[in-house]
Amino acid sequence: MSAADPTGQQLLIVVDPVARRVDGESVRIAKDVLTAGSMARICLPDGPGEVARAVARRGRRRTVVVGDDRALLRIVGLLHRRRELADTPLAWVPVGPLPALSVARALGVPPGAVAAARAVLDGVERRLGLLADEDDGVVLGGLWAPAERPRTRTGYPATARPAARPWWSPAARTARTALALLSRPAARPGTGTRLRVEADGVLLADEDRPVERVAVTAAGGLADVSVHSQGDPPLRCRARTVTLSGSDFRYRADGRLRGPVGERTWTALSEGWRLTLPR
Repeated sequence: MSAADPTGQQLLIVVDPVARRVDGESVRIAKDVLTAGSMARICLPDGPGEVARAVARRGRRRTVVVGDDRALLRIVGLLHRRRELADTPLAWVPVGPLPALSVARALGVPPGAVAAARAVLDGVERRLGLLADEDDGVVLGGLWAPAERPRTRTGYPATARPAARPWWSPAARTARTALALLSRPAARPGTGTRLRVEADGVLLADEDRPVERVAVTAAGGLADVSVHSQGDPPLRCRARTVTLSGSDFRYRADGRLRGPVGERTWTALSEGWRLTLPR
């Protein structure tokens, strides 16, 4: 199948400018593999405006993001704000330094330009869950508050550690990643934050007692919630909605620092978006 073959897949390939700058060779390889197996239109945007115009004119083409976590999250967020996310098929070739690809690992997107591009052409579409907040923000993997981040001895964030070649299925990989997030070490004693935590209207923690960490992940159509307080075992539950409130707190979502906010509510959407993953 060639790029001129009218029976081939129709793709809109959006190449993030950061990916072009930091790893042009991987971008070239991904483009070569994708255009050899599809009817592809390539977009090389210089800013968010050009990305928005290209996505708006995609027609029946499947959108392929070439870039790091932030590149994918920008397009997912754009489609969510346009109320088109659930109906738009997406694919992803992760390109960037390892710390910038934690969401890719969590979702089970193959590392390496060749493997990821082949998965775009030969993989299967899956409907995945996500968390959406009241300000049209989306979380694909997980979030935690307060925003302090445990570090490994190498100095990289805990989510950025290299892993052995995975053998588990995408669903199992997502569950494994969620478990890793929820089992991260809590903050040091005495560094708790006063947060009110509610899950489906049920009070899990109040501001009269500091919490060391609250972790929320999208899994199986619901939100997995874990509340850690000093001296007590973690409190865990699953819920459709989760609300955190307090005195201008920061949180990390998909590895990105957010806030400060006084209150934020996330709603779990069981089939909120569509992504092509390996068979």
